[in-house]
Amino acid sequence: MSTEERLFSLRNRWFTVSVGLTVGVAAVSTLIGFVWLPSVHTDPQFMGIWNAICSAAGVPRQWYVATPVTSRVKTSEVVVTPTTFSQVDPLAIGRGATLAQRCSMCHGPQGISQANSPNLAGQYDTVIYKQLEDFQSGARTNAAMSPMAAALSDQDMRDLAAYYAHLPKLPGSPTASGNVPQIVASGSPMRNIAPCASCHGAADHKTGAPALEGEPAAYIHAQLQAFATGDRHNDIDAQMRNVARQMTRAEIEAAARYYAGQQP
Repeated sequence: MSTEERLFSLRNRWFTVSVGLTVGVAAVSTLIGFVWLPSVHTDPQFMGIWNAICSAAGVPRQWYVATPVTSRVKTSEVVVTPTTFSQVDPLAIGRGATLAQRCSMCHGPQGISQANSPNLAGQYDTVIYKQLEDFQSGARTNAAMSPMAAALSDQDMRDLAAYYAHLPKLPGSPTASGNVPQIVASGSPMRNIAPCASCHGAADHKTGAPALEGEPAAYIHAQLQAFATGDRHNDIDAQMRNVARQMTRAEIEAAARYYAGQQP
């Protein structure tokens, strides 16, 4: 007469114990995953046991509507397109020349600075217009430029942009040695840094991005540092801040010296 018991039987102690342990582990896991862990969150969609359970399962009782986050700093709201200055007449350039007399102390009588301020001669009109708008709105701040821009009308800023864009650029920059820094020519894909030349190139450029050839090295260096620390924040979609934060000190210095036409 056989004494063997059926495997799947409550009389089988091993079967009963294994089933009991499995159910116990499942119950504890459910309590931890669907009740305790969600309940420690203070977000509105997790408030209450039932809502926490539903949220953990991916079906919250009430979908949480996120409140838009307001930026703590003033950012640029200027919109410029390739056609913003498509119709510039000689009168606008003449008016800009008259207004530019106020700017000559820092930017030079012909838009070429002798004081490590940016050279404006030959700069893209959309760039000058955008920066003046940003200085006026507070998206970009400077002890000298902010009060100067505050007194300008929109037409004044357009006229100044037209005048400086009409002037010939400073010749001989960047350096003709052909020794282009890697950060300028190819960037650093592993650090998500695009080449400087992709936006600031001489042959092609992104609308609103300044031409950097011939700008003082001290100025370029200071602006990259300001973007890296967040002190300057008028770049569209934080592009320059994201790039500058990833750049090394050596890369910042190399880019500044190259665009200023200095030998490495």
